[in-house]
Amino acid sequence: MLGGRAASSGEGTEKVSTTTSGSGGGAGGFGRGALATAGGALVTEVIGAHNPPGASHGVLQALANMAVATPSIRFLIFLNSILPPMTAHDSSPLASLPILSETAHQNYPTATLYVVATPIGNVTDISLRALHVLSLVDAVACEDTRNTAQLMNRFGLHKPLIAAHMHNEREAAQGLIARLQAGERIALVSDAGTPAVSDPGARIVDAVRAAGLRVVPLPGASAAVAALSASGLVNDQFHFVGFLPSKAKQREAVLQGLVAAPATLVFYEAPHRIIECAQALADAFGAERQVVFAREVTKLFEQIHRCPLGEAVAWLKSDANHEKGEFVVLIEGAPPAEEGHDAETDRILQILLAELPVKQAAALAAQITGKKKNALYDRALELKQ
Repeated sequence: MLGGRAASSGEGTEKVSTTTSGSGGGAGGFGRGALATAGGALVTEVIGAHNPPGASHGVLQALANMAVATPSIRFLIFLNSILPPMTAHDSSPLASLPILSETAHQNYPTATLYVVATPIGNVTDISLRALHVLSLVDAVACEDTRNTAQLMNRFGLHKPLIAAHMHNEREAAQGLIARLQAGERIALVSDAGTPAVSDPGARIVDAVRAAGLRVVPLPGASAAVAALSASGLVNDQFHFVGFLPSKAKQREAVLQGLVAAPATLVFYEAPHRIIECAQALADAFGAERQVVFAREVTKLFEQIHRCPLGEAVAWLKSDANHEKGEFVVLIEGAPPAEEGHDAETDRILQILLAELPVKQAAALAAQITGKKKNALYDRALELKQ
């Protein structure tokens, strides 16, 4: 979700970012970037001394080594093959955690569709469990075989890739179901993020479940959740909207239906429509509501900006880079309506006031709405003026 949807990524950022790689450092032989332990920490002598893209010593080789290595070295080999290196200065006790060796010992049933979340921009955000499943499955169903091949190659993985995108989901689902019924494990991925969430995949999952087959989700990076966590918008609720309609009238209708929503609203938007979107949001929600633009989340040029909606368009136009990349847009939830002051309550009071005294109208309105009679009485007096 929101990792490869928009065309422009800002300052040349790629859909899947890559870390600097150097020579040597495979899982089978560490070369000049030799692995050492210092106080239980993972240390490499040379920055960049880990597997370059396309190296044969990827995660498959690391997992194979884990099966025969002693427990004390298994996770060292595995981590050295997939994670960016650490120098003695910034090393951590990560490698000494026994939990890392549990990945290969968990249960991964056959005849199962694995819905695998992939990085939304930073390749190192992939989970250890996702890597293991991608190394285990018989095939990978993906939104774009070229993008998925690039990601798989980063970890030395080579699996048959099956195109499963928005234009062929139903047809692809039938082929996947046949393979699952034959006992295969299939992974479902999108270009970035979680399949079926503002990305293709929902129809495939629906068809697989309807066929009585198992679906197992593997969670991972989420642009929406990442943006929410860094927004500072204090709210226990959020409403995920995704991409708004491109046509103005349809977009306006959707936004009008959300104006009174108390939850933080979460939108996705493409760079070529971000200014138009910001103006539409300001028109619908007013200039005072807070908006958060989370741009290029997890990527090199990540930027998170918060301001009143009245300043949003000016901020976007103040720097050409502000319009680049993929956006998560958050809108502050509507403030609680004052007792007796919402439009529907006013309509009820006005109907009653046309036929009854203020006191009786307020009492009857309290029975209809469940609101406090005293507040309704005060509001009725205001409406009578």
